[in-house]
Amino acid sequence: MVDITHKTNTLRIATAQAIVQVSKQETIDAISERRVPKGDVFEMAKAAGFLAVKKTPDLLPDCHPIPVEFTGVNYRVEGLTIVIELTVKTIYKTGVEVEAMHGASVVALTMYDMLKPIDKGVEIRNIRLLEKKGGKSDRKPVPENLKTAVIVCSDTLSKGIGEDKSGKRIIEKLDKMGIAVKDYSIIPDDKQAIQEKIKSLCSLSYQMILVTGGTGLSPRDVTPEAVTELIDRQIPGIAETARYYGQERMPTSMLSRSVGGLIGDTLVVTMPGSTGGVTEYMDALFPHILHVFSVMEGNKHAPDTLIH
Repeated sequence: MVDITHKTNTLRIATAQAIVQVSKQETIDAISERRVPKGDVFEMAKAAGFLAVKKTPDLLPDCHPIPVEFTGVNYRVEGLTIVIELTVKTIYKTGVEVEAMHGASVVALTMYDMLKPIDKGVEIRNIRLLEKKGGKSDRKPVPENLKTAVIVCSDTLSKGIGEDKSGKRIIEKLDKMGIAVKDYSIIPDDKQAIQEKIKSLCSLSYQMILVTGGTGLSPRDVTPEAVTELIDRQIPGIAETARYYGQERMPTSMLSRSVGGLIGDTLVVTMPGSTGGVTEYMDALFPHILHVFSVMEGNKHAPDTLIH
């Protein structure tokens, strides 16, 4: 199976369609009047579709078991054609389009099985995905030319001792999203040095500053305090989301003191200094955090709009 442990839960919706074509009006009449010998075609087929959705991972080897939270079946009769639309919803890490298509196909097959004794001309046609929401296809494009900086806060690294890994991991993750880092610097974990560097970047109209390191529990770790003093508008959900994501994978993530917010129109986020910690923060926050720039752009044109 594909590894989805790094993904986050989101609302996923998929709707699939299948078409059953009968050969005579008498078949449609028998269905609507519930005179088909094998029973109520619409209700039996719907029940079969529900079972098919839930059994999808049992039949498709690479399909993940998922918590199906809704399945709905709708029918539409158009002449001698019965249009089946089946919708599946979940809040999970992966989509439900396969479940929806499998469910729609079994609804159609059940109808075929129930109708073949009274209509030898029944056919199943056009099983297809109509719509999916909640995955990569829903992501808004990354803002063009997003002026981004990465700051590594470390006393040892700033002295040339050791090699930076966390800052480079951030750059690597951003590069995969098409975001180029225009300023990459390693500075001491010192409040004045941190604040001066951030102020300098803000004065140069940087839109996003990601800071790694200095978020631990040692008295020498001052990055969160240095950044908090500069933030005009905190966004608590940033750190909350990252910590929650991390705690599901490593309970000690609760000890992170990271913060996030806006300095003017510049988004600033502090992250752990470990490679593992910063990887989890990037996976937890991106690309969703980039929505802040769309919201701010909208607010320029509608001052009363709330961030939500």
